[in-house]
Amino acid sequence: MGDTYKTVLEPSGPSIFKDRGSKFLGYVFPVESEVEVKRHLAAIKRKYHDARHWCYAYRLGKVQLVERANDDGEPAHSAGIPILNQIKKAGLTDTLVIVVRYFGGVKLGVGGLIRAYRTAAKEVLDNAKIEEKEIREAIRIRFPYAVMNDVMRVLKKYQIPIIQRGGDTEMEMAVGIKPGEKENFLKQLSLLKGMKIL
Repeated sequence: MGDTYKTVLEPSGPSIFKDRGSKFLGYVFPVESEVEVKRHLAAIKRKYHDARHWCYAYRLGKVQLVERANDDGEPAHSAGIPILNQIKKAGLTDTLVIVVRYFGGVKLGVGGLIRAYRTAAKEVLDNAKIEEKEIREAIRIRFPYAVMNDVMRVLKKYQIPIIQRGGDTEMEMAVGIKPGEKENFLKQLSLLKGMKIL
């Protein structure tokens, strides 16, 4: 995945796919935790409380990926996995896709369900705004004010943003570092007098 990742910029949907009376509504959400996943799912279930199924899949994380797929009562692997595969195909993470199904009275069979859930997920993702972001790990450092100029020089060299700063007798900062630059960055900082990596 390198030092960047792709995710959706904002919620979007519904995409609407119909097959033999059944209606499939696709939604996509940017998410960074399973708590957010549950919140969006609860909201969709409230909005479409009279639907038959609320199937979904999500990917979370930048380096260590967490993937989950849920068929919500549909035959095994006929809904969640086809949705997850569309998220993966688009190369996205921190992304949740929910597909709501209204049953139309005709059974579609496993093949028909896979096609319907895959299509609803693909269509909502095709219309989503996607953004590529840099992966940055937050690191906290503390150092004497006397070495402030040296620290700022190292931050500038690696183009590292300061996320937070403060401190009384010493300066404390949280900075965002790319995983690939972490080792060299920390090595340079450790040469500065009184530097502490928290």
